[in-house]
Amino acid sequence: MSDLLFKQFEMTRGFFIKNIESITSEQASVQPEGFNNTIHWHIGHVLTVAEQFMMGYPKKSHHLPENYIELFGNGTRPADWSGDIPTVEVLAQQLKEQLGRITEVPAEMLNENLKKPFLGLETFGELANMALFHESYHLGQIHAMKKVIDK
Repeated sequence: MSDLLFKQFEMTRGFFIKNIESITSEQASVQPEGFNNTIHWHIGHVLTVAEQFMMGYPKKSHHLPENYIELFGNGTRPADWSGDIPTVEVLAQQLKEQLGRITEVPAEMLNENLKKPFLGLETFGELANMALFHESYHLGQIHAMKKVIDK
């Protein structure tokens, strides 16, 4: 089962990266009517949440800058951004690097219980599945936003 999960991470992340690499920086910066954020935000959000779920960011993982929580965490939005904002290209590179770290997670960890349940999830494997669902959900948002922006 762990092989299947990590294969799914590779497939989902590969598709995510392929899609965002076809988006211009202008498209990534637009917040279409009816949407709460920009494509740029969604990209950083997927990166940040996956690092939180899979690597324990920011307490256990220091692969991403600390300000990513303030930029891309739940409840944030580009209208409130200030300071050093990573480009979409930087985020894409970090997504690629993160995939390498995720696929190196020992399979045994998937069976470990979380210290406390999160959203009804009790094991690290369940949390990993949530990370995949989360990434797919935001890819759908990006697709919808791109269609609206291109119209």
